[in-house]
Amino acid sequence: MPQPQSMSAKLIGPFKQIVTLANLPLRGKISDDQLEIIENGGILINSENKIEAVDNFEILKTANPSAVIPSTEQSSPNEVHEESQLSNSPTLQHSNSIVLPAFIDSHTHICFGGNRANDFAMRNAGKTYLEIAEAGGGIWSSVQHTRSASEEDLLKTLLERIDFLISLGITTIEIKSGYGLDVESELKMLRTIKKAQGFTKATLVPTCLSAHLKPRDFDGSSTEYLNYIIERILPKVKEENLAKRIDIFIEKSAFQPEESKEFLLKTKNLGFEITVHADQFTPGSSRIAVEVGAVSADHLEATLDEDIQFLANSDTVATALPGASLGLGEPFTPARKLLDAGAILAIASDWNPGSAPMGNLITQASILATYQKLTTAEVLAAITFRAAKALNLDDRGILEKGKKADFVVFETDNFQNVLYQQGSLQPSAVYIDGEKISNL
Repeated sequence: MPQPQSMSAKLIGPFKQIVTLANLPLRGKISDDQLEIIENGGILINSENKIEAVDNFEILKTANPSAVIPSTEQSSPNEVHEESQLSNSPTLQHSNSIVLPAFIDSHTHICFGGNRANDFAMRNAGKTYLEIAEAGGGIWSSVQHTRSASEEDLLKTLLERIDFLISLGITTIEIKSGYGLDVESELKMLRTIKKAQGFTKATLVPTCLSAHLKPRDFDGSSTEYLNYIIERILPKVKEENLAKRIDIFIEKSAFQPEESKEFLLKTKNLGFEITVHADQFTPGSSRIAVEVGAVSADHLEATLDEDIQFLANSDTVATALPGASLGLGEPFTPARKLLDAGAILAIASDWNPGSAPMGNLITQASILATYQKLTTAEVLAAITFRAAKALNLDDRGILEKGKKADFVVFETDNFQNVLYQQGSLQPSAVYIDGEKISNL
């Protein structure tokens, strides 16, 4: 029985269904009958804006008669945009709604300048990567546009993308650099991400991806460029506390396995967490991710069966990026095999201007589920607490006592409709730290 709380406690609800995602395994397959669903539920928020209890609404109300049951949510404006504010309008009637833990997008590239719609059109018309690059497209196009963009312009567009993700129910967002590829421009990107955190209630997790590819204007080998990152960029990143995570793209067109492994071990010795763009087009680099103790290996579209077991026997999170498969017309990550082998599977959007321009995590996850035959429970776990594991966060992704009070409300009588409608069912409310956000 929940213990009575002080006057500062807040009780939100009732909701027709609360899907808590509590008591589910961190790794491997999950059946839908393992889901904990609380009917006519409520969420009790304590004075520290954490979840105190999740239970039947009337039980919580009886046990906590002094808890505030808000009819309005009054808060100060968000500092970023005049139109992006915490709600001061009446709370939605939640009795015909369902609640899920807020979603986590553990792999994005949403800090960038420019647009690569022409790349997408050319690729669909049958042009090769080389032909697109020769026409002025490709990653180098994004690098040029990002380098030329002012920090103010980058901040403006970044905040617009963050607001969009919040509107989808995503409240924790990993954001990579990697379109600067020199000291000045990489630091500009990471400073922009850091500045953006002061203007949003969402949690932003910056990752330094200076090792995206060797820039065309670098006079030296790829190994020399990786040393340049370690010697010139990372000291500034540490000094200004711009990122605690390092990423690298291991691929024939980017960095080779041995030099990448050496780079990762060096950055790990510098105190950074590491993650890897692995097995996107060619296999093998997911093994490097496991060998160096990476927190996650992302992409995995080309992962071989023997490497699936290697991942499953590790604590490295296998992160599927269906947006890249959709954007490039490539195979999907073998998510079903990974789960059956016992791996920790996360799903992220890979939102970027080139290969994954959609940015809609729910749509992508729903489509991946269709092709890979994933249960609803497996998909929800992959975009909540398993995605949190990919970011080394253990305080969110589950609705239970002590967790961060981030959750998303959908106006529907059945939680299955969220994936069934493949992203067309939009949240009716998003809560961050127990406060309702109104930029929906």
